[in-house]
Amino acid sequence: MAELPFETPAYRYDLADVRANHATLRAALPTPSRLYYSLKANPHPAIVATLHRAGCGAEICSPGELATALAAGVPGDRMLYTGPGKRDAEVAEAVEAGVRWFSVDSPGALDQADRIARQHGTTLRCLLRVNDRVANPGQGLTMTGVASQFGADVDWIERQPEAFRSRPAAVVSGFHLYTGSNVESVDALVTQFASAAATAHRLRDLLGIELELLNLGGGFGAPFARAGRNADLTGLDAQIRTTLDDLFPGWPDDDPVMAFESGRFLTATAGTLLTRVLDVKHSHGTPVVVLESGINHLGGMSGLRRLPPLVPALHTDGSTEPADGPALTGAIVAGPLCTPLDTWARAATLPDVRPGDVLSVPNVGAYGLSASLLAFLGHPAPLEVVCDGEQVVETSRLTLTRTQGTAPADPTDPRDER
Repeated sequence: MAELPFETPAYRYDLADVRANHATLRAALPTPSRLYYSLKANPHPAIVATLHRAGCGAEICSPGELATALAAGVPGDRMLYTGPGKRDAEVAEAVEAGVRWFSVDSPGALDQADRIARQHGTTLRCLLRVNDRVANPGQGLTMTGVASQFGADVDWIERQPEAFRSRPAAVVSGFHLYTGSNVESVDALVTQFASAAATAHRLRDLLGIELELLNLGGGFGAPFARAGRNADLTGLDAQIRTTLDDLFPGWPDDDPVMAFESGRFLTATAGTLLTRVLDVKHSHGTPVVVLESGINHLGGMSGLRRLPPLVPALHTDGSTEPADGPALTGAIVAGPLCTPLDTWARAATLPDVRPGDVLSVPNVGAYGLSASLLAFLGHPAPLEVVCDGEQVVETSRLTLTRTQGTAPADPTDPRDER
């Protein structure tokens, strides 16, 4: 690999790839429809701003994501605030910032939205998040049809519809059904969208609401830390249209507006982690390669089963394919942390590397740095390098700051008047 114009370890994000991924996904979805970018995939402000300029709204679920979206230029009325539990203060902060669409998971969440909206003299539009009865096949991570913190069970809504109807200042204006993530098949995507739309159609009639917005979720598949491309979405638009035409004959001229959300499809292939080899040795006959990066920089969420078990592809010379020639086989690939948990792989095959060599991990633009154990053991964060094609646009480093506290009072100090 040629000498890098920046230090390592570094996450390199290519905005040209982000725009291309957005164009591909937008072309695969029915028009008109609304597309939200899920900041949880990668909250880097340059990525959020790029997708906002391309036409994406922002799906957010925390005060930090709200602040990032606002800083990236996303107005509050282009945001959807989600999450299974929200503190009063964060809802109030979002309302003050102009957010008017909230996903709610229970009657209690509807009451909360109503109370805070009335305090601010406004009305909120609420999407009732629904946990459907059965899971759909082909999902990398199932989020419906099982006991879950996400959404209200269909059976609950059907037993107590009065509990889920609009409040004076929190109007139930639609539904939010996100049934699973990382789906690689068009047929599987259509199955989950059709199931979600049918459930929304049935609940609309039960609750007697005006269905203004229907968020069918997303789950568009993308590779993680391995070579590969985003899921092929050929034919998705036509099949979704057939489903929606059957259920909502007046669509798209009449309500509801259809919405989708995506994180990994938009950003995964736009990110590469570049990290140097620190040491190469053998232990009990096994090759051991120690890198600058470990679970603190990539894959911390794998241990929480949010991502598949991490066995990242490691390439040299910026390639997305393994190098030819001699290789280390059955190698342990570890990071620099002082814990045996800091292991990316225990039987990897990789090039015959030496200390100082730069290795690249492809397709980590989603659930990469922000999904890692960054604070664990206090090593510096990787550099984040934003490129547009070959041009470096900006570099930055995520920093962790600790709020300055006060020393505890000395119980023997006579000046303490507690």
